[in-house]
Amino acid sequence: MKENNPQSLSGGGDTPATTKEIYLAGGCFWGTEHYFKMIEGVTATEVGYANGITENPTYQEVCTDKTQFAETVKVVYDPTKVGLRFLLQMYFKAIDPTSVNQQGHDVGSQYRTGIYYVDEDDLPVIEAVWQAEQEKYEQPLAVEKRPLENFYTAEEYHQDYLDKNPDGYCHLPLSLFEFAKKAKPEP
Repeated sequence: MKENNPQSLSGGGDTPATTKEIYLAGGCFWGTEHYFKMIEGVTATEVGYANGITENPTYQEVCTDKTQFAETVKVVYDPTKVGLRFLLQMYFKAIDPTSVNQQGHDVGSQYRTGIYYVDEDDLPVIEAVWQAEQEKYEQPLAVEKRPLENFYTAEEYHQDYLDKNPDGYCHLPLSLFEFAKKAKPEP
Protein backbone atom coordinates (compact mmCIF):
# COMPACT_ATOMS: atom_id res chain seq x y z
CA MET A 1 0.00 0.00 0.00
CA LYS A 2 1.13 3.56 -0.41
CA GLU A 3 2.97 5.76 2.02
CA ASN A 4 1.70 9.32 2.46
CA ASN A 5 4.90 10.94 3.66
CA PRO A 6 8.32 11.35 2.10
CA GLN A 7 10.63 8.56 3.14
CA SER A 8 13.80 9.00 5.14
CA LEU A 9 16.55 6.67 4.06
CA SER A 10 20.00 6.20 5.50
CA GLY A 11 22.41 8.12 3.34
CA GLY A 12 25.63 6.98 4.94
CA GLY A 13 26.97 7.96 8.34
CA ASP A 14 24.42 9.28 10.81
CA THR A 15 22.78 11.78 8.45
CA PRO A 16 19.44 10.67 7.02
CA ALA A 17 18.80 11.56 3.40
CA THR A 18 15.27 12.70 2.71
CA THR A 19 13.61 11.49 -0.45
CA LYS A 20 10.30 12.36 -2.04
CA GLU A 21 7.98 10.35 -4.23
CA ILE A 22 5.60 10.92 -7.10
CA TYR A 23 3.48 8.32 -8.90
CA LEU A 24 3.38 8.56 -12.71
CA ALA A 25 1.15 6.62 -15.10
CA GLY A 26 2.51 6.75 -18.62
CA GLY A 27 1.16 3.75 -20.48
CA CYS A 28 2.88 0.39 -20.08
CA PHE A 29 4.87 0.61 -16.87
CA TRP A 30 7.83 -1.41 -18.17
CA GLY A 31 9.19 1.38 -20.35
CA THR A 32 8.06 4.19 -18.06
CA GLU A 33 9.97 2.66 -15.15
CA HIS A 34 13.09 2.11 -17.24
CA TYR A 35 12.96 5.70 -18.49
CA PHE A 36 12.77 7.19 -15.00
CA LYS A 37 15.55 4.93 -13.70
CA MET A 38 17.87 6.63 -16.21
CA ILE A 39 17.35 10.11 -14.71
CA GLU A 40 20.02 11.37 -12.35
CA GLY A 41 18.60 11.89 -8.86
CA VAL A 42 15.98 9.13 -9.09
CA THR A 43 16.91 6.76 -6.28
CA ALA A 44 14.30 4.01 -6.70
CA THR A 45 11.36 2.94 -8.83
CA GLU A 46 8.59 0.42 -8.37
CA VAL A 47 5.83 -0.56 -10.79
CA GLY A 48 2.30 -1.13 -9.63
CA TYR A 49 -1.35 -0.29 -9.95
CA ALA A 50 -2.76 3.05 -8.78
CA ASN A 51 -6.13 4.61 -8.06
CA GLY A 52 -8.42 1.66 -8.68
CA ILE A 53 -11.50 0.29 -6.96
CA THR A 54 -10.46 -3.19 -5.81
CA GLU A 55 -7.94 -4.50 -3.30
CA ASN A 56 -4.74 -6.34 -4.21
CA PRO A 57 -5.38 -6.54 -7.96
CA THR A 58 -3.47 -8.91 -10.19
CA TYR A 59 -2.14 -7.98 -13.61
CA GLN A 60 -4.82 -10.18 -15.20
CA GLU A 61 -7.56 -8.33 -13.29
CA VAL A 62 -6.17 -4.91 -14.18
CA CYS A 63 -6.14 -5.91 -17.87
CA THR A 64 -9.92 -6.53 -17.80
CA ASP A 65 -10.61 -2.75 -17.68
CA LYS A 66 -12.93 -3.40 -14.70
CA THR A 67 -10.66 -2.44 -11.76
CA GLN A 68 -10.03 1.20 -12.82
CA PHE A 69 -6.33 0.90 -11.98
CA ALA A 70 -3.63 2.60 -14.03
CA GLU A 71 -0.25 0.97 -14.60
CA THR A 72 1.89 3.36 -12.57
CA VAL A 73 5.50 3.89 -11.57
CA LYS A 74 6.40 5.00 -8.07
CA VAL A 75 9.35 7.33 -8.57
CA VAL A 76 11.46 8.01 -5.47
CA TYR A 77 13.90 10.87 -5.88
CA ASP A 78 16.40 12.98 -4.02
CA PRO A 79 15.11 16.58 -4.21
CA THR A 80 18.63 17.90 -3.63
CA LYS A 81 19.64 16.30 -6.94
CA VAL A 82 16.52 16.54 -9.08
CA GLY A 83 13.41 18.67 -8.78
CA LEU A 84 9.81 17.66 -9.29
CA ARG A 85 9.45 20.24 -12.07
CA PHE A 86 12.25 18.55 -14.05
CA LEU A 87 10.81 15.07 -13.46
CA LEU A 88 7.40 16.19 -14.69
CA GLN A 89 8.92 17.91 -17.74
CA MET A 90 10.70 14.62 -18.50
CA TYR A 91 7.42 12.74 -17.97
CA PHE A 92 5.68 14.83 -20.62
CA LYS A 93 8.48 14.01 -23.09
CA ALA A 94 7.67 10.29 -22.70
CA ILE A 95 3.89 10.39 -23.22
CA ASP A 96 1.26 11.55 -25.66
CA PRO A 97 -0.64 13.76 -23.20
CA THR A 98 -3.72 14.05 -25.41
CA SER A 99 -4.28 10.32 -25.89
CA VAL A 100 -7.12 8.81 -23.86
CA ASN A 101 -6.49 5.31 -22.46
CA GLN A 102 -3.71 4.61 -24.94
CA GLN A 103 0.04 5.04 -25.26
CA GLY A 104 1.68 3.60 -28.34
CA HIS A 105 0.04 0.31 -29.28
CA ASP A 106 -1.23 -0.28 -25.72
CA VAL A 107 -4.96 0.37 -25.39
CA GLY A 108 -7.16 0.22 -22.29
CA SER A 109 -7.93 2.26 -19.19
CA GLN A 110 -4.89 0.78 -17.43
CA TYR A 111 -2.72 2.65 -19.96
CA ARG A 112 -4.12 6.10 -19.18
CA THR A 113 -1.77 8.87 -18.15
CA GLY A 114 -1.75 10.39 -14.70
CA ILE A 115 0.23 12.28 -12.11
CA TYR A 116 -0.66 11.03 -8.62
CA TYR A 117 0.80 12.93 -5.71
CA VAL A 118 1.18 12.18 -2.00
CA ASP A 119 2.31 15.63 -0.89
CA GLU A 120 -0.18 18.52 -1.27
CA ASP A 121 2.80 20.89 -1.38
CA ASP A 122 3.67 19.38 -4.79
CA LEU A 123 0.39 20.50 -6.35
CA PRO A 124 1.52 24.03 -7.40
CA VAL A 125 4.48 22.54 -9.32
CA ILE A 126 2.24 19.89 -10.88
CA GLU A 127 -0.28 22.54 -11.93
CA ALA A 128 2.42 24.82 -13.38
CA VAL A 129 4.07 22.08 -15.47
CA TRP A 130 0.67 20.73 -16.56
CA GLN A 131 -0.47 24.20 -17.64
CA ALA A 132 2.76 24.88 -19.55
CA GLU A 133 2.22 21.59 -21.39
CA GLN A 134 -1.45 22.38 -22.06
CA GLU A 135 -0.40 25.58 -23.85
CA LYS A 136 1.30 23.43 -26.53
CA TYR A 137 -2.00 21.79 -27.55
CA GLU A 138 -5.39 22.92 -28.77
CA GLN A 139 -7.21 19.90 -27.34
CA PRO A 140 -7.37 19.33 -23.57
CA LEU A 141 -4.73 17.15 -21.97
CA ALA A 142 -5.90 13.67 -20.98
CA VAL A 143 -3.44 13.47 -18.06
CA GLU A 144 -5.08 12.99 -14.67
CA LYS A 145 -3.82 15.14 -11.77
CA ARG A 146 -5.07 13.56 -8.57
CA PRO A 147 -3.99 12.59 -5.11
CA LEU A 148 -2.80 9.01 -4.84
CA GLU A 149 -5.73 7.02 -3.46
CA ASN A 150 -4.06 3.61 -3.44
CA PHE A 151 -1.08 1.81 -4.92
CA TYR A 152 -0.44 -1.91 -5.07
CA THR A 153 2.96 -3.24 -6.08
CA ALA A 154 2.85 -5.26 -9.30
CA GLU A 155 4.02 -8.84 -9.48
CA GLU A 156 7.79 -9.40 -9.22
CA TYR A 157 8.21 -10.29 -12.90
CA HIS A 158 7.08 -6.75 -13.81
CA GLN A 159 9.70 -5.07 -11.59
CA ASP A 160 12.75 -3.86 -13.56
CA TYR A 161 11.31 -5.74 -16.54
CA LEU A 162 13.52 -4.20 -19.20
CA ASP A 163 16.64 -4.80 -17.10
CA LYS A 164 15.70 -8.49 -16.93
CA ASN A 165 14.52 -8.60 -20.57
CA PRO A 166 16.64 -6.11 -22.56
CA ASP A 167 14.90 -7.07 -25.80
CA GLY A 168 11.45 -7.06 -24.20
CA TYR A 169 8.48 -5.12 -25.52
CA CYS A 170 8.46 -1.38 -24.91
CA HIS A 171 6.25 1.33 -26.36
CA LEU A 172 9.00 3.94 -25.85
CA PRO A 173 11.80 4.40 -28.39
CA LEU A 174 15.32 3.45 -27.23
CA SER A 175 16.46 6.99 -28.05
CA LEU A 176 14.29 8.25 -25.19
CA PHE A 177 16.28 6.18 -22.68
CA GLU A 178 19.52 7.69 -24.00
CA PHE A 179 17.97 11.15 -23.74
CA ALA A 180 17.02 10.49 -20.09
CA LYS A 181 20.56 9.35 -19.26
CA LYS A 182 22.02 12.58 -20.62
CA ALA A 183 19.38 14.99 -19.31
CA LYS A 184 20.68 17.28 -16.60
CA PRO A 185 18.30 17.57 -13.69
CA GLU A 186 17.66 20.75 -11.83
CA PRO A 187 17.41 20.53 -8.03
